Amino acid sequence: MNSRSASVLYDVPGPRARLRYRLAGALGALGIAALLWWIVSTLSDKGQFDARLWESFEYNAVQQRILDGALATLKAFGLAAVGSLVLGVLFAVGRLSDHRPVRAVCTAVVQFFRAMPLLIMIFALYAAVFTAEPMWALVVGLSVYNGAVQAEIIRSGINAVPRGQGEAAYALGLRKTQVMTLLLVPQSVRAMLPAIIGQLVVTLKDTSLGYIITYPELLFVGKWIASNSDGYPYIPVLLVITPIYIAMCLALSGLARWIESRGRRGANRRGAAAA
Repeated sequence: MNSRSASVLYDVPGPRARLRYRLAGALGALGIAALLWWIVSTLSDKGQFDARLWESFEYNAVQQRILDGALATLKAFGLAAVGSLVLGVLFAVGRLSDHRPVRAVCTAVVQFFRAMPLLIMIFALYAAVFTAEPMWALVVGLSVYNGAVQAEIIRSGINAVPRGQGEAAYALGLRKTQVMTLLLVPQSVRAMLPAIIGQLVVTLKDTSLGYIITYPELLFVGKWIASNSDGYPYIPVLLVITPIYIAMCLALSGLARWIESRGRRGANRRGAAAA
């Protein structure tokens, strides 16, 4: 069944085509291996793997500072993620409002903050409002900017829901607020979950902009360690903190896949019970 359905979409590759694919894959793997070897050898020639540049990471105080930076990154991300999702839902619903003034204001706000460079927004908030609280300058900037992007994602999901569902809900006497909160928004979030999680990953990575306003997140801590260590080991510091960022992003993506699979299993169970 699978092979027959696949052949409808594309021609099944023959022996020569499969050989070409294997050859292309092998050449690609060799190219990546050669690139990695060149990077490692270049760093080694420049002394970036010398023991003296890595001695700083042996101290408990430095390790604790890196842990504190990672926790500060997660704290800012958690607050910004909640804020961006709440603002995203509000802006999306506002853009679909039947009231023209509400729709116009939400549209203007979304378009403005999507066009505003995030770094400028964060720095302006820090300089004008949150001078003593750099974390809130970072959180508010991330929330507003990513909330505008999330609003467009959620609005697209709402528009993708079949119109008949909304019309049926109105026919049953539900108000627009009830239709949005009980029917359209939950379905749009499930449908657009990959895009929503993708934007949350962007939010997590954008917390690194906090170092501009002296918020002690992971990148700021890495810069501090490199600036205060013998030999200024910026490359070793990057090699230490980059895997931490990657691990956090992969964990977030894994959580998204788990939520999506759990929701799919729940929908299948409800469908089986209804049948």
